Amino acid sequence: MDLVLASSSSYKRRSLQRLGLKFSAVAPQYEEKLSPGVSAPDLVRSHAFGKAISLREAHPQAWILGADQCAEVGGAILGKPGSMENARLQLRMLAGKEHRLWTAAVLLRPGRIKPHGVVEKTSLFMRPLTDSQIAQYIERDQPVDCAGSYKIESLGIALMERIVGDDPSAIEGLPLARLAGLFFELGVCVLAGDGS
Repeated sequence: MDLVLASSSSYKRRSLQRLGLKFSAVAPQYEEKLSPGVSAPDLVRSHAFGKAISLREAHPQAWILGADQCAEVGGAILGKPGSMENARLQLRMLAGKEHRLWTAAVLLRPGRIKPHGVVEKTSLFMRPLTDSQIAQYIERDQPVDCAGSYKIESLGIALMERIVGDDPSAIEGLPLARLAGLFFELGVCVLAGDGS
C-alpha cells in the first residue's frame, strides 16, 4: 500500500505513525481559505479534500490522506493564528468558555473518484485565564501553528478543565480511531502493519 499524507505538519506525521503504516508526507499544493457562511465541519472537510486532491496527479497510484482542523467558538471559526499576537487574541476568546474543535480526514484511493472521509467534533472547556497566564503559556508553547492557539499534546492540556469527545486523538490533528475504522471499511487492516 502506497500511502501519502498530504501535509507538512510534524504533528500529523507523528499522529499517523501511531497506526504503524508506512507513508510519505508531501506538502499539499493547496491554499486554505476561510469561506463566509460555510459551517466549520464543511470547511474542514473541504480543506482536507482539497489538500488530498492537490496531490492526486503527482501520486496517481497512491492512497492520499488529507486532513484539516479548526476551532469554533460562538459561531466564529478559528484557524492557525500565525503570530503571537493572534494567538493571544484567540486564547482571550476561548478562555473560560466551551469551544468545539473540528477535525477532518479524507482518503482518496487510487483510480477512484469518490473520496472517503470522517469529521470528528470535540468539545473543550477552557479554564478562565488572565492576560498574564495567556502570555506565559504562549511564550512556553509557541502555538502559532495550531488551530485555537494551543498544543494539547504539550502544555496546552493545562489550559483545559474538561474535554468531551469520542476520539481523543482528533485533538492532535488526526482522528485516528475513526481513521482506522475507515481503513478497515476499505479493506485495509492497520493491525497488519503493512496495510495488507
